Formats: sequence, structure tokens, C-alpha cells
Amino acid sequence: MSDIYRPDPPRRDPDQETIPPDGRPYHEQPRWRRDFPIDWSQDDYVSRRDFTKFMVLISMSFTAGQFWILSLGMFGRRKDAPAEREIAAVDSLPVGKFLTFEYPDRYDSCVLIRLAEDRFVAYGQKCTHLSCAVVPKPETGQIHCPCHEGLFDLATGRPLAGPPRRPLPQVSLAIRGGKIYATGVKERIL
Repeated sequence: MSDIYRPDPPRRDPDQETIPPDGRPYHEQPRWRRDFPIDWSQDDYVSRRDFTKFMVLISMSFTAGQFWILSLGMFGRRKDAPAEREIAAVDSLPVGKFLTFEYPDRYDSCVLIRLAEDRFVAYGQKCTHLSCAVVPKPETGQIHCPCHEGLFDLATGRPLAGPPRRPLPQVSLAIRGGKIYATGVKERIL
């Protein structure tokens, strides 16, 4: 035995070692594989630190998005009071019938219903669940949403059945000189 000290060969970390998928030694691999030594079994590996960074980043973006929506609701969507608009003549709408109109602008469909000789109500025509168009049914005293079978009270606009939980927006009305005017929209919570 010789007293010459021979250091152990450097150990290779098996997690850092690239193994070609065909199993041939490294020096027998084509040139392109030597230039791009990707171990496909290690390619999908994500460290806990990277995963945690990703989750924190996604959580922060969701939180920022919620604050953005909140700020738009509180500060960004202030509208001026809508102008008064003539809807119809009182005599043109019989008791128990309805007509649709656009108020406050052409993208907001509303419905005017004559409940009695001297009583009219008007609501926004979008269901408060998923904005489907609602249809008044004066003979039953209800407003029906055909998308998810929601029902609203014809006289108050409050939800009676189905998924809607909020009442329909109510359009304020004024009657002058035999004409019906829309004067504003009241968003109601309950």
C-alpha cells in the first residue's frame, strides 16, 4: 500500500445531472442535445419557494382587483341625474297592460305597467340576478324572469321566488297634462 493521498473524485449532485432520454452516454448524443441538455423529468419541477411566490403574487392581484372594483363603485360611476323624459300618454295604456321604453339612455330598457286607473309603476327591465330581460304578467300580479324562473312582485318590484335577491330598480314617474314622464331611477337594496 502506498501512502499517497488520493482525494475522492468530486461527487455529482444527481438532482443537477441531466440524463438523456434515450439512455446513451453523453458523448454519443447528437450535437443539438449537447447544446440543449434538458432533463424532461426535472423540467416540471417547481420549488416550494417559487410556488409560494406565485401564490402570493396571485393573491395580491386578486386583492388589488377587488379594491379597484370597490373604488369604481364608490367614486368612479357617479352619474348626473337623468333628464326627465316623456314615456307615453295616459290614455294610450289600458289598465293591466304594459309597454317598454328606454330610460335614462338607449341602453337601459324599462317597463311601464298600469296597475289601476290612476296607478302606474315602472321598473328597469333587467333581472337583478343575471340581467336577463324580465316580462310583466299583470294577470298574475308578477314580473317573470324566464332565464332562471325568477319572480318579482308587480306592485313593488321585490323578489318573490327564484335566484334574484334584490328588487328591480324603480323608475320614478310624474303625470302632467295627460302624459307620463320618467324622472329618475332608484336603485334599491331591499
